[in-house]
Amino acid sequence: MTTYQCPQDGTRSAVSSLTWRCPVCRGPWDLDFTPAPGLALNALSGRANSLWRYEEILPLSAPSVSLGEGRTPLVPLTDTVSAKLDHLMPTLSFKDRGAVMLAELARRLAPERVVADSSGNAGTSIAAYCARAALPCTVYVPEGTSPKKTEQIRAHGAHLVAVPGDREATALAARAAADEPGAFYASHVFNPYFLHGTKTYVYELWEDLGGRLPDTLAVPVGNGTLLLGAALATAELHALGLIASRPRLIAVQAEAVAPLAAAFHAGADDLLPGAAAAPTLAEGIAIPRPPRARQILAAVRGSGGTFLTVTEDEIRDAQRDLAARGFYVETTGVACWAAVRDGLGQGADRPGSVVVPLCGAGLKTGMAG
Repeated sequence: MTTYQCPQDGTRSAVSSLTWRCPVCRGPWDLDFTPAPGLALNALSGRANSLWRYEEILPLSAPSVSLGEGRTPLVPLTDTVSAKLDHLMPTLSFKDRGAVMLAELARRLAPERVVADSSGNAGTSIAAYCARAALPCTVYVPEGTSPKKTEQIRAHGAHLVAVPGDREATALAARAAADEPGAFYASHVFNPYFLHGTKTYVYELWEDLGGRLPDTLAVPVGNGTLLLGAALATAELHALGLIASRPRLIAVQAEAVAPLAAAFHAGADDLLPGAAAAPTLAEGIAIPRPPRARQILAAVRGSGGTFLTVTEDEIRDAQRDLAARGFYVETTGVACWAAVRDGLGQGADRPGSVVVPLCGAGLKTGMAG
């Protein structure tokens, strides 16, 4: 098994140690992992119809906990914008891509219990995959989390802890539990195995588009797990010689909670002081102080991309618009469509050059009032 490595100070730790963050700087781990060569379009025929088909580029193989996650459809919305339907995953959220990796890792390490924290979707995914792996699981969520999401967490047999306060208070409660002996912290933020799951989003695009990628990937960003997975995948594909150039990354935040957008447009390398939580329909990306902020900002800048923000009215309208087109998507999951539908990507040199993810199903939140 490979090792964790701190991107800030180079500290290393064995994956088996259950140490969930760097003991020196207390930041998130990266994974010391290099994909094996040999991935090719003509080698994929006949493989498992799930994200596990990309075995060369994954840090785990031969899973026991798979629910058939991945391989979601890519469909056009306009002549230049396509949507990847990740709201059709087993737990109705893109978070399944990373949750299956964490649950498979936990199954192999056999901890006494699994601990997770979430605004909803990651918690439902971890709960489902822990159920599949027969692992005891406790999920911490903010007190105001969508009732449909908490119902789903309980349905999978996880112990649910509703924490008074905002998303950061929830994370602090979960991290205190994660520090107890025998706990595996299934953190979609701190554990890099999650990012190696979300990167399969881009590998699927590469396969479905015949060995190329769109010019632009628009991604909703709170803790940045899909964006960082996308950046990881494009770097790997480029290093493997499978794409000639990398797409730009467009990061989308709700205007109400946009600490990364503010830092980006101020030219800062890290978050600015004073970031705070605020009410927003996009609860899944309402993260005032994401632990991987520096990595997110660097990834967007390195791609030649930018940050966009959307208002609450734009979120409401985008949700109604997608529903009128046949897609019932939760309020967080429509943020990218809200950001790009009025022009981003127009004039691009080929159809489908912008891809947005529909990250979670509308059943999780209902329609915005």
